[in-house]
Amino acid sequence: MTPMFVPERLRLARQRRGLTLTKLSEISGISTRTLSSYENDEYHPPQESLDALAGHLSVLPEFFQRESIDVLPPETVSFRKLSKTTAAKRDAALAAATITLEFADWIHSKFVLPNPTVPTLDKLDPETAADVIRTRWGLGVKPISNMVHLLEAHGVRVFNIAAECREIDAFSFYRDEVPYIFLSTDKTGERQRFDAAHELGHLVLHSDGGQDRPQGRAKEAEANRFAAALLMPADGVLSQSMRNATLDRILAARSYWRVSAMAMTHRLRELELLTEWMYRSTCVTLSEMGYRKAEPGGIVPETSQVLRKVLFNTEVKSATRQASDYLQVPPSEIRSHIAGLVPTAA
Repeated sequence: MTPMFVPERLRLARQRRGLTLTKLSEISGISTRTLSSYENDEYHPPQESLDALAGHLSVLPEFFQRESIDVLPPETVSFRKLSKTTAAKRDAALAAATITLEFADWIHSKFVLPNPTVPTLDKLDPETAADVIRTRWGLGVKPISNMVHLLEAHGVRVFNIAAECREIDAFSFYRDEVPYIFLSTDKTGERQRFDAAHELGHLVLHSDGGQDRPQGRAKEAEANRFAAALLMPADGVLSQSMRNATLDRILAARSYWRVSAMAMTHRLRELELLTEWMYRSTCVTLSEMGYRKAEPGGIVPETSQVLRKVLFNTEVKSATRQASDYLQVPPSEIRSHIAGLVPTAA
């Protein structure tokens, strides 16, 4: 007897691999028309086809028998580079995030996590909203020591963007009033921190906890301004007497605030501490020194306390294996969602 088959699961697994029906047909030898009939619940595949498709899509055959699940719709997610991203890459990132949500559900079933305390400040300008966050979260005007830890302490679930989807850059969304942020962990520590703060900006400024997430250039600019103000608060920067700062002082300040040299320079221009000429001249010099593409002498990328506690908890043996058994995916799939945020887990 052919086991239960959930067509949405086939579509999810296919999109997770960034495959069109035509490409999956070429790989599997199953016609495009037949695959389409499977996904549209017109016919159920025989066991041999299920086994073959599972192998090609890097899931276990039982994955297709789990409860129905829909891929996250694009309009609910704030993407950093949506306009420059192909539909296939976007769908792959959304499918990967959908699987991550099931992993998050497994975590929630085993552990008590911090409740979300991210406020909605959509009526405020980005600078003011960042000041409110710093006040409510007791940050004062000092540097944030670890953005990932800060987010997790306030109930944000932080995960890695799967390697195949890295050109997406970073994104965030709410699910059941719980905020999620996905980061690319192969960037510099400074860029990762800014991305995290940027996505927090979207959560704070551009969502009421519901499903509609405005996107576009103006919203991206607001999230950037929020991130700069959160990481480099005006009062803190102004207290350092940075007017007409030299390059050496800018590099020292970027280390103090744990941001990139370019971000520090841009913030000084925002606060009118550099003239337009000084700003442009400094940017050119930093670019020539390699600071546009990298961060010489920079910080170590941040990691997750929550995921470390989950995966290396003495009361939950072989957590990666347990999660993979629950999701019916190989352990490598679980590791792809946490890579860079925790040490390699068995």
